[in-house]
Amino acid sequence: MNTYARLPFALSHGRGCRVWDTEGREYLDALAGIAVNTLGHAHPKLVPALQDQVARLIHCSNYYQAPLQEALAAKLCGLSGLSAAFFCNSGLEANEGALKIARKFGHDKGIERPEIIVYDKAFHGRSIATLSATGNPKIQKGFEPLVEGFVRLPLNDIEKVREVARTNKNVVAVFLETIQGEGGINPTRVDTLRELRAVCDDNDWLLMLDEVQCGIGRTGKWFAHQWAGIVPDVMPLAKGLGSGVPIGAIVAGPRAKDVLGPGNHGTTFGGNPLAMRAGVETLRIMEEDGLLANAAAMGERIKAGLTTGLQDLPGFIEIRGQGLMLGVQLDRPCNELLGRAAKEAGLLISVTADSVIRLLPALVLSADDADQIVKRLVPLVRDFLKSPA
Repeated sequence: MNTYARLPFALSHGRGCRVWDTEGREYLDALAGIAVNTLGHAHPKLVPALQDQVARLIHCSNYYQAPLQEALAAKLCGLSGLSAAFFCNSGLEANEGALKIARKFGHDKGIERPEIIVYDKAFHGRSIATLSATGNPKIQKGFEPLVEGFVRLPLNDIEKVREVARTNKNVVAVFLETIQGEGGINPTRVDTLRELRAVCDDNDWLLMLDEVQCGIGRTGKWFAHQWAGIVPDVMPLAKGLGSGVPIGAIVAGPRAKDVLGPGNHGTTFGGNPLAMRAGVETLRIMEEDGLLANAAAMGERIKAGLTTGLQDLPGFIEIRGQGLMLGVQLDRPCNELLGRAAKEAGLLISVTADSVIRLLPALVLSADDADQIVKRLVPLVRDFLKSPA
């Protein structure tokens, strides 16, 4: 179906942070499959592990015990301070499951029509429920009627949350991205996260933090909310957890882990042995290779280089984000840069929220490749902003 505005080339293979198309042209990958390829392409430690798993068992069923699920759940709980995990196939499914947890949490408390606080510019997926939680009217258009039960607020406005707490007794949870991705790389402030944790505790709400894009080491900590020193009740994960193999997870703390019981939720493919092996190996390699520290250092390197190269340019507004999740805000729509970057500079990037260049390179990014991202992107942006609007 005609659902993607594809660029006119196809990728053939990759290694590290470089990919080649079917015509043999090389590109520097600053997108990593939209924050998916944590370990880059063809990682020498990951490939043999996945080959081994394919030869053993790809899929069975959740009818049976699953040692790799238990191993990955234990690792995620250890890294997050949470208590239990449910595995699915994508971020959308993880977020959908989180919404179900919040609703059942409310019903279990006797609230007939539970409501969830969500945020402007948020993106949580494209199913009808996650689309309803998403704060983008453009992608909601044509799919009405949307699912009810959401209270939408501006990001980082804690007083609006407190006002809802005083006036709406149907609210059961707050659901937000720690750093908004599709919305334009908009971070939730550290003080806001801490205050949200306090408000949720005071009102017996669930704090649900969508770390689908910003989690798994991308900001320099395992999960972006850890910069605030808090622990959520529910944390959806996906994207980088399998370093290219489809995977999603809902990790839950004590107040949420037992909300769903047998028969309340499930999935055919979720938690399959191949995806679980990819998750276990991805986290192991990240630890062995010090990739959290690398993400933080390379992100600062790129940010500094882009700031130096663009700060004097009318039309450049700011750089937002943390670690290897960065957005370059311009004063005008710049979707044309997606194709120009690939064609003219051999650089794979993304444009989101119309006017934000999004950079999400693999966490294995080297200093040389970080410098090359700057070297290739700055002239493109300068040329674009100097052309007639």
